[in-house]
Amino acid sequence: MRFNRFDLNLLVVLDALLSERNITRAGEKVFLSQSATSGALSRLREYFDDPLLVQVGRKMVLTPLGESLIPQVRELLMKIQTTLESRPDLDIAHAQRQLTMVMSDYPVTILMPEVLRRAAEQAPGIMFETMAPTNAPIEEMEQGNADFLMLPSNFLSPDHPSVDLFEEDFVIICWSENRTVGDSLDMEQYCALGHVLAQFGSKRRPSVDSWMMKRGGIERRVEVTVNTFSAIPQCVVGTQRIATIHRRLAQQWAQYLPIRILEAPMEIPSFKWGLQWHEMHNVDPVTQWVKDLIVTCSQELPDVHSFSR
Repeated sequence: MRFNRFDLNLLVVLDALLSERNITRAGEKVFLSQSATSGALSRLREYFDDPLLVQVGRKMVLTPLGESLIPQVRELLMKIQTTLESRPDLDIAHAQRQLTMVMSDYPVTILMPEVLRRAAEQAPGIMFETMAPTNAPIEEMEQGNADFLMLPSNFLSPDHPSVDLFEEDFVIICWSENRTVGDSLDMEQYCALGHVLAQFGSKRRPSVDSWMMKRGGIERRVEVTVNTFSAIPQCVVGTQRIATIHRRLAQQWAQYLPIRILEAPMEIPSFKWGLQWHEMHNVDPVTQWVKDLIVTCSQELPDVHSFSR
């Protein structure tokens, strides 16, 4: 199909070329052979009267025009997708959709099992894929690579709709046989003991507890760094190390591992987890149904203040 002399079938190929900056990978992304992708690039170059991608050394880079087309092409494709998916009379029980959600393993462990159980009962055609936070999760959403972000609310974008889900706070955990730690910790012990913490992405983005510690000027002696929150409790067992983790996660792991839970020796503010989606999906019935389901399940989580301290 053509629009003002432009073959609309080339839009998807153009988006792949602009994002991958590699003919072979772009072809794989849109299920085209390398020769077919090269042919599409030739047609795009002719239409735009610009090379779009040029070889520089051993890699291909975008021309200024190519760079400028990235957000426009991505926005156009998202608008097309939104238009095709916007069906107010949609029967959610028969909806077919694959949704990608960016979140750490903490909400996957604490919240998502109940969400997925109810979704399987009520909308079995909706499939879910969770993806660990990257270096730029908001960009992943804006580029159409993620349908939802579930992150601490202060990490979400002000440019897209979002909703608060639940409140969380932190506790300290240690191995139950750790004799260097009594029934409580003071700040001197907290800073002197070895710590286990989590970081994410290739840039080792800190978790919210590290962000809070940095703001408070608290230096920890980090001995182990892992890439999931669920690995933290297992790394304190059998050692003299401690860790600062989410209260709900500590309570859950304490059922299976020999760990003790202590209150932090300093004031660590509680924070809220939030859910965000692209503004273009604000009228999409599937997005709204999934959002409402997640909000409902989050409201049924035990309140952090109800745990014994």
